[in-house]
Amino acid sequence: MKQIPNIFTLLNLFFGCIAIVFALQTDSIIIYVNEDFSSSFNIPEKLALSGIFIFIAAIIDFLDGFVARLFSATSAMGKQLDSLADVVSFGVAPGVILYQLLRFSYAREENGLQVSIIWLLPAFIISCAAAYRLAKFNLDDSQSHNFKGVPTPAIGLLIASFPLILHFNAATLGIGNILINKWVLYGLIIVLSYLMLGNLRVMGLKFKSFTLHDNLPKIILLVIALISAIFLQWIAVPVIFVFYILLSFIFKNKLQ
Repeated sequence: MKQIPNIFTLLNLFFGCIAIVFALQTDSIIIYVNEDFSSSFNIPEKLALSGIFIFIAAIIDFLDGFVARLFSATSAMGKQLDSLADVVSFGVAPGVILYQLLRFSYAREENGLQVSIIWLLPAFIISCAAAYRLAKFNLDDSQSHNFKGVPTPAIGLLIASFPLILHFNAATLGIGNILINKWVLYGLIIVLSYLMLGNLRVMGLKFKSFTLHDNLPKIILLVIALISAIFLQWIAVPVIFVFYILLSFIFKNKLQ
């Protein structure tokens, strides 16, 4: 019974590996020219599948903690194994997605398909920041309910939503052109890495009690998440992420 949570953790790692495989299978880029002679292209469907498998890994990541508590099987090994799996699913896999999005961004430019790899490698700053964040988390016992720095899975899910937004919601508010802009991507890499490595207090999503006073920011976030999911589809993910940061800042006195 005590190995059941570890099996869930390894499933998290397994689905993260599948996400990486799909993210790498995007060699065929369909480039075409619009009426105004501006170049465009279709995001390969396999990149969207990569995002979906990261979301599946996140569900498994949530369940392994639940199962560990259910069977009273929490352990130091389980904590380390969980972080190792998270590095792959929410660090390496999102880094590969960003690498491909940068490649697609350059592909829209003249001779962009021959872009030097040096301009694509900043994508893996996210992967390095995720690994450092998880190591830091493992050494800090004060982060059981709230966190110092944005948790790696939250960053991973945000990045995983990008190819899904481009595949299903790209035309909404011109968001496709925003997410495929190399300067936006470089900026996101810097900001998201800082949010992981900084000491900003952000709320955990576990309910310590059932009182409104203790859970008000979580309840507000849940309402925002439900409304956003209904009306915005995959665009809801970055909206929820922004409100997650804002609510953590507004209610920071509750997170000490």
